[in-house]
Amino acid sequence: MALPSAGSFAACSLQPRVSIRACHAPRPPPHLQPGAAAAVSSARTRQQRRANATKGGVSTVCEPLGPDRPVWFPGKPAPPWLDGSLPGDFGFDPLGLGSDPESLRWFAQAELMHGRWAMLAAAGILIPDLLARWGFIDAGYSWFDAGSREYFADPWTLFISQMALMGWAESRRWADILKPGCVDIEPRFPNRKNPVPDVGYPGGIWFDWANWGRGSPEPVMVLRTKEIKNGRLAMLAFVGFWFQAVYTGQGPIDNLLAHLADPGHCNIFSAFTSH
Repeated sequence: MALPSAGSFAACSLQPRVSIRACHAPRPPPHLQPGAAAAVSSARTRQQRRANATKGGVSTVCEPLGPDRPVWFPGKPAPPWLDGSLPGDFGFDPLGLGSDPESLRWFAQAELMHGRWAMLAAAGILIPDLLARWGFIDAGYSWFDAGSREYFADPWTLFISQMALMGWAESRRWADILKPGCVDIEPRFPNRKNPVPDVGYPGGIWFDWANWGRGSPEPVMVLRTKEIKNGRLAMLAFVGFWFQAVYTGQGPIDNLLAHLADPGHCNIFSAFTSH
């Protein structure tokens, strides 16, 4: 499900498909050439979108998408609270769940975190299965019975340790949602500018050592949109992995190989006809 984005052009009384001129932005001085006037107008438009996004509690790093962005249902205008300020916003909110700014802010963070966990889960399911097939770990691995295996510590020790570590991390993340920028773990170096606090995207040396997410706003928006798309795909993939495990008792690699060997009989329809 594509979550809507926070913020709106309400101050300008814009609909998603209306031209930006409806904001009645001041015209550039007459001495500017047409090319310079266009550049000034574009800069003011970007500043205005970013200001609107900031008021809605959205990222101040990304460049919000314009009113001509693609939507999930072509020809259907997006709701007024969907202005493209968040990555992956295609105007999908048929139930109006994002009409409340605080709820929308929470939904966006929840989807982001679920998507990241789903990407880790998909990798944790596929990679050990492949390593077992290649002989790097014990054969017969399957993700749905991994909890019954013997590890370096007993289950209670692992459970309590995970609860303590995850509780600490989640409490810090929750505090950052309530008060953006209050959780700062960046080391201080002379002549180095630390990243601007951005909820859900801490960046810096620990989480963005290549500095990919701190460039100009447009590429940052593209990268974050790719991340949320991959996260949504991973969430759907995990549902598929669960479905396969319940109905076939096998992992995704086994099911893929069986389908490639006999596509006519080993497919999603056979799961309903064989049980």
